[in-house]
Amino acid sequence: MKATMLGREKNDVSFKMDFDADEFENALVNAYKATRHQYNIDGFRKGKAPRKLIETKYGDKVFYEDAINRLFSDGYPAALKELTINPVDSPSADFDEIEDDKGFGVTVKVAVHPIVDVKNYKGIKVDKIDDSVSDEDVEKDLAALQKRNSRMIVADRPAKEGDTLLIDYAGFIGEEQFEGGSAERQTLTLGSNAFIPGFEEQLIGSVAGEERDVNVTFPDEYHSETLSGREAVFKCKIHEIKETELPVIDDEFAKDVSEFETLGELKTDIRHKLEKIAKDKAEYETKNAVLEKIYEETEIDIPDIMISDQTDDMLQEIQQQMRYQGIDLHQYLGYLNKDIEEYREELKPEAYKKVKTRLIVEAVAGAEELTASEEDIEKELEAMAEQYKMEIDNLKKTMGENGIAYLRQDIRNRKAVDFLYENAVIG
Repeated sequence: MKATMLGREKNDVSFKMDFDADEFENALVNAYKATRHQYNIDGFRKGKAPRKLIETKYGDKVFYEDAINRLFSDGYPAALKELTINPVDSPSADFDEIEDDKGFGVTVKVAVHPIVDVKNYKGIKVDKIDDSVSDEDVEKDLAALQKRNSRMIVADRPAKEGDTLLIDYAGFIGEEQFEGGSAERQTLTLGSNAFIPGFEEQLIGSVAGEERDVNVTFPDEYHSETLSGREAVFKCKIHEIKETELPVIDDEFAKDVSEFETLGELKTDIRHKLEKIAKDKAEYETKNAVLEKIYEETEIDIPDIMISDQTDDMLQEIQQQMRYQGIDLHQYLGYLNKDIEEYREELKPEAYKKVKTRLIVEAVAGAEELTASEEDIEKELEAMAEQYKMEIDNLKKTMGENGIAYLRQDIRNRKAVDFLYENAVIG
């Protein structure tokens, strides 16, 4: 097979594959051997009839289609490799007139990976993001730890905001109790806004054992049409009032909630963790800022198929996430009064940005000749194996060659982002 580049127009590349007479004849022989059992010739068992007799009965071109498909399926990837073509879509093919004694040619047209020219990607200026940790931040985290280690105790006093009540309630419109508006021994934290507006405030000041009417008006946008905008009365009985008891923050508290002996040691540890979080967050946001600047300054003519494929990937990811939550995407779209195509269109701007950003990062990786070493890959696989509780060999088998190739590219891209960050001017 001879492969010849014909030219490139934007993101479409044309090339020709020429197969000589011998190649075509060999393909015909292989097609005959592979399919001869499909033909019935009197006097011969299935699969034993000579090729010429099959061609005489079924037509002299009976094996052409299979032979041509075999040549194309083998020749196409070979031509891509020889001509260094990176396709992003399925090809279209225009075949010359085919004669078995002369061979044939086929002109191929295919959308390819766009040319990306990223300029001035070193020394990108971005503002420094504050990653400092204040004493107030430490105290706030300590207070959250205190709250997580609190306990609920019965409060022998009138209810106030923040208390948790154990109540019965029944909802009425006029004299008629409405469906779905009653419960027994329901917990309610005052100030949580878990109930409709005005409900919780009216229970402030109540005491255990008290029965109290709560007058409310359902919001106009309430999900039940029969209740929206209606005035209602909830007859409530308060069984119990509980308040949150916070532990005293001292050395004993530090011993109870951590491996440290003193409160000072605990605070130091909290500060170190907050500083690590703040530093990582600042680095992440700075990298995004660098990429955003390059994104705005770079023009790329992206094939529609790449945007479409990315949109499909995003849609599949969303569907998977919803399944984990027990939600069907089509039902969800039904609630929004949208069909799947409308939703795809809404995803396309984000898909475009994802594709363009990835192309920029890959271009930088190529320009800087960044690679993922075997050591890099093994280290990543070890971390993944530990995360998924798998043996590395089993993980490799599960991922396959395509998965390993994707991992290699991902590592390479991360190195490119790190390179941009390290060469940025931050201040």
